[in-house]
Amino acid sequence: MKIQPLQIGDLTAKLPLLLGGMGVGISLSGLAGAVAREGGVGIISNAQIGYKEPDFYTNTKEANLRAMKSELEKARELAKKEDGTCDGILGFNIMTAAREYGDYVRAAAEYGADIIISGAGLPVSMPEYVAGTNTKIAPIVSSEKAARIILKRWDKRYNRTADLVVIEGAHAGGHLGFKKDELDRMYEEGYDAEYDEEIKKIIACVKEFADKYETHIPVIVAGGIMNAEQAAHVFELGADGIQVSTPFVTTEECDAAPEFKQAYINAKAEDIEIVVSPVGMPARAIHNPFLEKVKAEKEQITRCFRCLDHCNPKEAPYCITQALIRSVQGDTTNGLVFCGDNAQYLDRITTVHEVIENLFH
Repeated sequence: MKIQPLQIGDLTAKLPLLLGGMGVGISLSGLAGAVAREGGVGIISNAQIGYKEPDFYTNTKEANLRAMKSELEKARELAKKEDGTCDGILGFNIMTAAREYGDYVRAAAEYGADIIISGAGLPVSMPEYVAGTNTKIAPIVSSEKAARIILKRWDKRYNRTADLVVIEGAHAGGHLGFKKDELDRMYEEGYDAEYDEEIKKIIACVKEFADKYETHIPVIVAGGIMNAEQAAHVFELGADGIQVSTPFVTTEECDAAPEFKQAYINAKAEDIEIVVSPVGMPARAIHNPFLEKVKAEKEQITRCFRCLDHCNPKEAPYCITQALIRSVQGDTTNGLVFCGDNAQYLDRITTVHEVIENLFH
């Protein structure tokens, strides 16, 4: 398989590789900068990115905005090679479901992010928040229907199209763009082949809009990819690149605590389960005492961080912000540990370079 650079408008990444955004605090400047230094697209997760700021609990939004700027600046320094150049691209993953979504997208563009990736909902208004900037924008979709809704809306309302599209399959980690009954089918015989056909439909849909605008919109495929054979398969389907997240968690460069990485190394197939987050979205996580506890009784929520739309602290079984912060800081017994369904295959701490070598040998 010949590896082609990833061209996103006037930006070029040496490798057709996108780091999937992982929050809270998993993919920050350390991991994103290392991926970009290798020539990939390093993505920083905006989700409660300011959790280490001293005023996070009293001034959450401002802490997040401040941290966005500093993490991007640090990532740019880390991404530089010895001669001061960079073969990669840097940007943010900002969830559409975030309460302050528009303000965060505007800030990312203002800070000079090369690209913004948005999922966890349909980012139908995303173009208005980057108007007048050079920041590229990309939706995450899981179906041809979702891709068509977004691209049609961008075309009609903003007279523009996407710079890149990410297709995220059911094997991905964290929040998933599938219904529970769809996820129940994903290990049935023939499911993956069936979804391959959906990927082809999405690629065809994207090409329709690319042709209209006389451009090329790269399509990235994500979900369970961790080796060169799996990468080659999605390239054969017509993808321009791959998005990888989970294998990068167990690297030296990952921004999470060592205990968080060890939870991945310890995880067996039977430990990985589909849970329902406080906002009602299916997600994939590693089973632990915390999940047992919140199934039995509601956790007391003393403060709402207003992180996600449609989250009511009076009804939520737990605070997802607090649960994710606890785990990224190392308390994986009392925190939520999101993962992809390939976490079971990770058995040691490695490096970003080694992960990439395994993907593109």
